[in-house]
Amino acid sequence: MNIKQVMVCGAVVLSAIGGMIGIAQADAVVLPGAAFAIACENGGSYALRSRPVLAPGEIVTAQLYLHPRHAIPVRLVPMGDGYRYAGRGVWLDGIGDQALLYLRKYEPVACVVSRI
Repeated sequence: MNIKQVMVCGAVVLSAIGGMIGIAQADAVVLPGAAFAIACENGGSYALRSRPVLAPGEIVTAQLYLHPRHAIPVRLVPMGDGYRYAGRGVWLDGIGDQALLYLRKYEPVACVVSRI
């Protein structure tokens, strides 16, 4: 078998694999993202918008808007009964609609989370 035949066989195999991946992605169900309003005791109102996911239970990433045009990327961390959205220097710990927003390490702010 010469190099030309190996390259042709490799191209055929790669195109077949690519076609199967395309079919698998076409059958995938995309779950829409969600948006939440966070009203805190410090007078601040913030927004949390999650991104769409392909399947339930996938890692959920979101954007936490501390300012109208400035978002911090955060990631969902399941915490037993509650949840945590953690990003660089900021995190939101909560159970149900009650949450604590940590803008500084040892200074949590009590908040109420509601779906938009």
